[in-house]
Amino acid sequence: MSMEEIKSNPSSRKHGDDILPNIHKVASPPKQTLFQDFKHNFNETFFSDDPFAKFKNQTVSRKFVLGLQSVFPIFDWGRGYNLKSFKGDLIAGLTIASLCIPQDIAYASLAHLDPHYGLYTSFVAPLVYAFMGSSRDIAIGPVAVVSLLLGTLLTDEISDYKSPEYLRLLFTATFFAGITQMALGILRLGFLIDFLSHAAIVGFMGGAAITIALQQLKGLLGIKHFTTKTDIISVMKSVFSAAHHG
Repeated sequence: MSMEEIKSNPSSRKHGDDILPNIHKVASPPKQTLFQDFKHNFNETFFSDDPFAKFKNQTVSRKFVLGLQSVFPIFDWGRGYNLKSFKGDLIAGLTIASLCIPQDIAYASLAHLDPHYGLYTSFVAPLVYAFMGSSRDIAIGPVAVVSLLLGTLLTDEISDYKSPEYLRLLFTATFFAGITQMALGILRLGFLIDFLSHAAIVGFMGGAAITIALQQLKGLLGIKHFTTKTDIISVMKSVFSAAHHG
């Protein structure tokens, strides 16, 4: 039915009013200055939720308790912890430990460290997170890519990874890496990961997987003198050289 027929027929006009969408006027947003617009976007990015809202109109003792729970969430959820939850956590902990112990020892070898350093990282980091973290679905501990990068960067500076200088440089690098991560967390700069393309991440992880696999050829083939370089040409040259010399 055309609009002309609706106008000529009252009943059709009424039916047409029912099916036509209603038009509502929308008020324009208030004009803001450049500084006000920047301030609004800044607050939305870094302080989308007011971290101090729960402290308002509270007593001093209550503020202290809330502050303690904010820094150590275990004091918040620990009040409702029971034996049933402990049984499940114990089974989960034993299961994860059976996987993490050999895995973290291997990660230590990627960074050219003794195995006990890998065990330290698998124990200390989750213990700290248990008191200061709140997520139940996160894995805490060393990862293969970081261990590989750390070992590669440090061996470029100090070839003898058995020397004390190597350990001192390693501890310095991990310390400043932790400071950087803490600063990123405090400033809420996690959104920067959105600027990394999927292709770049996939390529980086794929290349790291190949490099890690090549590094395992030393133990797999029983090669005593193996290159400290990580590129495929140097690794394969070292493998063929060891095979040629028996």
